[in-house]
Amino acid sequence: MRLTPGPDAAHNPRLVDLDSSGRKSIPKTPDYFTGKTLFVTGAASGIGRETAYIFNREGANVICADVNGPGAKETAAKITDEGGHAIGLNCDVTERAQIEAAVAKGIETFGGIDFQFNSAGSAMRRSKFMDIEDDLWDRTFDLNAKSIYYCMQSVLPHMLNNGTGVIVNVASMSHKRGGPGASVHYAAAKGAVLTMTLGVAREFADRGIRCLSISPGPIDTAFQAAADTSPELMAQFKNDVPMKRFGEPGEIGELVLFMCSDACQYMTADTVYVNGGGGWR
Repeated sequence: MRLTPGPDAAHNPRLVDLDSSGRKSIPKTPDYFTGKTLFVTGAASGIGRETAYIFNREGANVICADVNGPGAKETAAKITDEGGHAIGLNCDVTERAQIEAAVAKGIETFGGIDFQFNSAGSAMRRSKFMDIEDDLWDRTFDLNAKSIYYCMQSVLPHMLNNGTGVIVNVASMSHKRGGPGASVHYAAAKGAVLTMTLGVAREFADRGIRCLSISPGPIDTAFQAAADTSPELMAQFKNDVPMKRFGEPGEIGELVLFMCSDACQYMTADTVYVNGGGGWR
């Protein structure tokens, strides 16, 4: 092991623990991820895409799934162009049949799935509570909660048969605050993700399965624009973060890598808050 300045040391000096290959040393076992396979939703952009690149960096195969099929294929193409192994699949995570087909295709291609990262999600659009219509509520739960239920049910039989597997779900800091005035529907859906993760983790903990969630604060992705977040609300989000910046997608991806590694095998059922110290008001 050696300590060396990170690649962006000129702008943000830091020390990064590297192994002899020059990669970040996260798992206890050298080359732990080599030959293992990640299934990631929302892989066409943002956190899902960066996580796909990070797992490829560590030698994993990557199944890139997204309703934006061309975007998923673009992520996979970049990985294969760099000598990695990936496939991009058009997959609407609100449709159980499409998820089951994507999981089956991934297993057929790479022989198995070791890790599942359920990243796809959206606040759909901001709304005061009394203005939320049934359609917005239903679509928000379909994308943010029911999709994770589908994804986990699709991959768990395979993981249980192998006696091992790690599932990481994206929840949100919003479940702590309730989303007043803008996104109660989204906060409620993400609260369901937190509870579902806890239940699955505890039900299968003695069968080799670990299931965790991540609850991010505001991350610099297209998420806010897609939800039509106002500049005023964006400023409020940033002002609430003591670090005075939004998180980067890669910072979440590195956490997913750690959670899937053999460095934290006693960790399951929990959610990890990643928020720059904010998000509690």
